[in-house]
Amino acid sequence: MDSLGLRGRLSDLPLGEIRSCATIGSTNDYAAEWAAQGAPDLALVAADEQTAGRGRGQRKWFTPPGAALAFSLVLRPKTLAAVTRFSGLGALAVCQALQAFGGETACVKWPNDVLLNGRKTCGVLVETSWLGNALSAVILGIGINIASSAVPPDDWPGHHERPFPPTSVEAELGRPVERFVFLRAVLERLCDWYPRVGEEAFVRAWEGNLALRGEWVLIYSGDSDPLEAQVLSLNGDGSLNVRLRSGEQVSLRDGEIHLRPVDSSSK
Repeated sequence: MDSLGLRGRLSDLPLGEIRSCATIGSTNDYAAEWAAQGAPDLALVAADEQTAGRGRGQRKWFTPPGAALAFSLVLRPKTLAAVTRFSGLGALAVCQALQAFGGETACVKWPNDVLLNGRKTCGVLVETSWLGNALSAVILGIGINIASSAVPPDDWPGHHERPFPPTSVEAELGRPVERFVFLRAVLERLCDWYPRVGEEAFVRAWEGNLALRGEWVLIYSGDSDPLEAQVLSLNGDGSLNVRLRSGEQVSLRDGEIHLRPVDSSSK
């Protein structure tokens, strides 16, 4: 990956320092180390290939060379906002970029995935760095399947996750997409929303792009039996409001929670 070329394409965006690598273990790990060394707000690290990419719950994330976008940002929020909102920040930016590229069906599957035509094209991983009780940095990692070769092979863990199997942006749009043009589109929207991540307008924009809103879903958490509930809305802290069959309304917080349409028996 050409660092100078990448900086040139993004030079007019309000980013901090930009670093890029041909091959890296994990952009989130690199960003966390960089943050500990004093990386500025909105510092960006991008990689052409990840050999130890991670998704939520330490799942492996497939990033072959030349086919995907894998990047992480060091965020140093100036105002206190719920950490969960930053997962929404990344997902909303990708969702809106896809819509601008003609992917009208793009939506955010709470808490951290982006779907296109009902299939997973992107995952977001948020991690935090603390100094004592003070938040030092938020590491916002984003992985996007651009070309079809970015879709994991059949023997990749979780490849056949249903009903939201992995796909690529190009496969769903039916045309080539230049990776760094799309990266810029995502970062433009992310930089626009970042100063407003603590505002109600941000939560409403996130909510307006929620997948499964109004639908009945099965909620899986750990080894517990699934709960059946209707997806309602988002709270200010990014938690998800749902209505149980009993009529009781409860809020779900980010964690090892999975939503599946009620007519799906796949976990």
